[in-house]
Amino acid sequence: MILIENFSQVIAQIESERGIDRHVILDAIEKSLISAAKKKYGAELNVKAYINEDSGEARLWMEKTVVSKFEDELNELSLPQAEELSEDVEIGDILEIEIDVDEFGRIAAQAAKQVILQCIREAEKDLVMNEFSDKIGEIVTGSVQNIEGNTYLINLGKIEAFLPPREQAFGETFNVKDRVRVFIVDIQKTNRGPMIKISRSHTGLIRQLFKLEVPEIQDGIITIKSISRDAGKRTKIAVFSNNQTVGAVGTCVGHMGGRIQAVLREINNEKIDILEWNDDPKIFIGNSLKPATISDVILNNEDTREATVVVPDDQLSLAIGKSGQNVRLAVKLTNWKLDIVSESDYNKKDAPIESESLADKIKATSAEEPATESAASDENNMSDDHTEEPTSKSEDIPEETTPGIESEASNESEGNLES
Repeated sequence: MILIENFSQVIAQIESERGIDRHVILDAIEKSLISAAKKKYGAELNVKAYINEDSGEARLWMEKTVVSKFEDELNELSLPQAEELSEDVEIGDILEIEIDVDEFGRIAAQAAKQVILQCIREAEKDLVMNEFSDKIGEIVTGSVQNIEGNTYLINLGKIEAFLPPREQAFGETFNVKDRVRVFIVDIQKTNRGPMIKISRSHTGLIRQLFKLEVPEIQDGIITIKSISRDAGKRTKIAVFSNNQTVGAVGTCVGHMGGRIQAVLREINNEKIDILEWNDDPKIFIGNSLKPATISDVILNNEDTREATVVVPDDQLSLAIGKSGQNVRLAVKLTNWKLDIVSESDYNKKDAPIESESLADKIKATSAEEPATESAASDENNMSDDHTEEPTSKSEDIPEETTPGIESEASNESEGNLES
């Protein structure tokens, strides 16, 4: 019999500090005693252990079967041997023989210690895994613990995670000890423990920030249909109201722009266009290209989701956007392949509609003076008691050619998060 002093208090302290259930700790200690016994007497020994969590009394014993002629010296006893230990014994009985832990020695004690530590580590890993598995697709707050080159090490409490450059928003920088919100993309169990993938560039970050700031989204009154994002530069978000008395765009913007401003502060004042979703592709495509004015939308092929958008001549550069940003985000938002043409080109009967590629149009318009970016919402779609999102001028982006945008389509479905 082993008596562990203050056992109950020790277990309670470990449970409080590590967050591990006491039954897991008891099981670890029992396993450690069994491991020590096998280290001393042999790995095949049939040994049992039990600990009383209230009194701290631990019992360790081996079980041997009484046989007429034994072949297994570790787990069997002959009848004469058994009669020396117990008077009333028969063939086939199982005797419990107490083990004296004082005979274990240093090596067996070290083995017991390693088993306890290993069990506690595994329990901590499982605890973290279970906790963060429920947070996939959500936002958590952490602090910058270290900076290694362009990679940030974020402390999330019970675990740390790396924020690599590809998961950062353009232009964002942090210092050590800065508080930062990150989006949990995924968690994987590895040999070194749980590995969490976090992001600041994921569209899910925008979706969750709006859920936090707009109660109507949490209640299901307003639905976020789709999001397209050029992280750190500009985002388009399509919203829809399930209640005709509630304006989707105005509600997301908030009174005096309070709600949208809270989101903007979190993402370093990245420009956001909030627009009304519509089940009519023509209307939705037209809305997605705001702030440009659209003359007409022609659905060329609904199966392959290809469309031609006709805009006034003076709106062509605005519809395409600097380096094709506006049309590129509209393509991702609507999941339609869009070709932008001016009214003059479209009305030319002696020339095909697509007389030049969209990439050429982007190159031609990139040298023009960039137009002022639109407000996040259209006041025609906004409720009377809401105001427009404050406008902000476009940031300077180096000229670049983005060929093949007319054939670009988003692989992101409306209800899913990007990786």
